[in-house]
Amino acid sequence: MTRLRLLTVLCWAMGVTCAAIGIYHLVLGIASVPGETSAGATVDSRERFYNAIFLGYGLAWIWVVRQAPIRAQLVRGLAAIMLIGGLGRLLSAAVHGWPHWFQIPLTVIELVLPPLYFWLADADETVPPTATPDRAGDLA
Repeated sequence: MTRLRLLTVLCWAMGVTCAAIGIYHLVLGIASVPGETSAGATVDSRERFYNAIFLGYGLAWIWVVRQAPIRAQLVRGLAAIMLIGGLGRLLSAAVHGWPHWFQIPLTVIELVLPPLYFWLADADETVPPTATPDRAGDLA
C-alpha cells in the first residue's frame, strides 16, 4: 500500500469514526460514558457540548481528506490535536489515577496514531508532478 493510499484510508477512518463518536456522545450524554453513572446535569451538559466539538473534529478530517492535494499542514494540525488529547489523558491519570479500563486503549491510540499521521502527512504533496494521483490514493 502506498503512503498516499494509507494516508487517505486513515484520514477517512479518523473522520468517520470521530464524527460517529461525537454524534453518539452528543445524543446519549453521560449514558454513553463507561463508568459514568453518577454524574449529574453539569457533567452531562459538558459531555454533550464537547462532543459537538468532537463531531466537528471528525468533519474536519473528512474535509481535509477531500482536498486535492491532501495538505500536510492540516493533517499535522489535526494529528497534533489528538496527541494533545492523549497527553491530557496521561495528565489526568497522573493526577487522579487510571480511569475506566476502556479509556486506556483510547489513550494508547491517541498517542500512537499522531506520529504515524505526522510521517504520512506529506504523501500527497510529494507525488511527482508527472504522476496523476487517483483520489482513492493510488497512482494511475
